Amino acid sequence: MSKAKKSFFCQNCGNESSQWQGQCNSCKEWNTIIEEILDSSKNKIWDSFSEKIPINPSKSIKLNEIVINNESRLSTNDVELDRVLGGGLIPGSVTLIGGEPGIGKSTLLLQVSLKLNKKVLYISGEESHKQIKLRADRINHNNPDCFILNEIETEKIFKQIVEINPSLIIIDSIQTLYSKSINSSAGSVSQLRGSSSELITFSKKTNIPVILVGHITKDGSIAGPKVLEHMVDTVIQFEGDRNHLYRIIRAKKNRYGSTNEIGIYEMTNNGLNVVNNPSQLLLSNTNLSLSGHSIASTMKGLRPLMIEIQSLVSSAVYGTPQRSATGFNSKRLNMILAILEKKAGFNLGSKDVFLNITGGLNIEDPSIDLSVIASILSSYNDIPLSKKMCFTSEVGLSGELRPVPKIEQRIKEAEKLGFDTIVIANPIKTFSKYNSIKIKQLNKIEDLINLLFN
Repeated sequence: MSKAKKSFFCQNCGNESSQWQGQCNSCKEWNTIIEEILDSSKNKIWDSFSEKIPINPSKSIKLNEIVINNESRLSTNDVELDRVLGGGLIPGSVTLIGGEPGIGKSTLLLQVSLKLNKKVLYISGEESHKQIKLRADRINHNNPDCFILNEIETEKIFKQIVEINPSLIIIDSIQTLYSKSINSSAGSVSQLRGSSSELITFSKKTNIPVILVGHITKDGSIAGPKVLEHMVDTVIQFEGDRNHLYRIIRAKKNRYGSTNEIGIYEMTNNGLNVVNNPSQLLLSNTNLSLSGHSIASTMKGLRPLMIEIQSLVSSAVYGTPQRSATGFNSKRLNMILAILEKKAGFNLGSKDVFLNITGGLNIEDPSIDLSVIASILSSYNDIPLSKKMCFTSEVGLSGELRPVPKIEQRIKEAEKLGFDTIVIANPIKTFSKYNSIKIKQLNKIEDLINLLFN
């Protein structure tokens, strides 16, 4: 009998090493490396079931003979999820959804199972049948072809797949799966890599889409080997604060669509409700006139969003001024403050500056630069800005305002939400058709100061 091969894996990032060490060389975490026995079996689990379910034959085909059918996507009947996926699930695709515990991953996927008018196999290794039933009773949807399987053993899962032959398979979660052919515990790197590989092979050969739920580490990345994210077709991040009602899904990787789209939900007692107008959600409803508040027009994929930016500028008490930004790049904030001090003459070097983007969003669009400046100047001068005015423009290092793309969508969204003025840097020759909103074109920061405070 040959000696079993062993290796050492980091339980945090999946990095493999030939010997044990206290600190992982990849993620720099301590005491996360454990010894595992490598799988020496050449027989794969799916091989024993491949003859019992129709599979796609593997053969070469000319590129010109490939037919693309736009209707081949499987709609989840969830507008926000379909938007993030690029229009729905592709047959044979594998989607990985990650998020913090309790954020709503299981609720979202159970809703998809109940909304879909097709045969769905929902496999849960974390919750019992009664727990899933209690959650399903709160959701106002019903699918008589939704099958629930409480199992973690991969061999038994494939037996059920052969018997049911579903149109969609959901695994909650991939870290709970266990295979007898791999000599390690459930959740280990070997089990995770082996089970994922089997499911991906199955999905590609049968054209049945598979959705996997993945746990995340304390730094927010999906637990397990990084190769798992490379193997799947789509990686979706489910974000939000469990203490707030709103949840955001975004694609970190998508082989079949854009990674710029986001979906917004509201968590209620009846499940996750789609937010059709996120701009109204992200804007404050208070009638108070407060300094340091401004409205920015930004884009998330094809969706225009109006977001509220809050700033607080105060005298530094503890010597070194503090710079803090939530939802905004802190280095870009330092750049904007340097531009204001150099080009506009504001003494911000001795001031604490705190910046916050409401709604829990993390915005990387440079078009909100102008709104950030307006918010900082409003707090600096303690003068409230008009709530009917919004801003969209990128700011250059010389203090010039630069045009932004998709300006017409931004103007239409501002007009729809009742704003009476939008400040831009794009030429306004082609925007004469808007009657209910005034368009102000500015060229540099000095023009903004004259507009707001003179």
